[in-house]
Amino acid sequence: MKTVTNFAIALAAVTMFAACGNTQKPADADPHAGHNHAPGEGHGAPVEQKTTSVSLKDDKLNAVYQHYIHLTTALVNGDMAEAKIAAAAIELGAKELSNGSVLATLASKIAAAADIEAQRILLSDLSNDFITRVKSSGLSSGEIYVEYCPMAMNDKGAYWLSNQKDIKNPYYGESMLTCGEVKETIK
Repeated sequence: MKTVTNFAIALAAVTMFAACGNTQKPADADPHAGHNHAPGEGHGAPVEQKTTSVSLKDDKLNAVYQHYIHLTTALVNGDMAEAKIAAAAIELGAKELSNGSVLATLASKIAAAADIEAQRILLSDLSNDFITRVKSSGLSSGEIYVEYCPMAMNDKGAYWLSNQKDIKNPYYGESMLTCGEVKETIK
């Protein structure tokens, strides 16, 4: 029953994304950049990834990568439920990729995690797999940034991918939103 429920959630997420397309709004002036807030804005305002025209050469990986961005944005915002939806979509899409079983398993663990801290810990291995895949695929357009937080994973450090240079740390979210740096640009 649990497998059927997980499959139904993943199928619903994929259907939603296919039907709705990209629902992210462009953010010309991100009030969280540099962790500066405009007057009257609270710390609880959700952070959105800026939409940029990033496209991977591998179409199947490109589709899964969009869900990865959704996942990291959900973790930045501290939204465990949204992270589960994104992870379920990654799991489903990863099954279509060459050697995608490891990626699917990691995404499944994020979708099943009991709390957001567990999701954030699992993100490190998932991100490492994605970084390798994105570098192998290459990009048709845009730039992807390999970002790094030295404090993540109990000061061992952890990487993630982003479509923007501005640091939005998925390992700490609101508590240390801008902790990290761009380590590499994939073009």
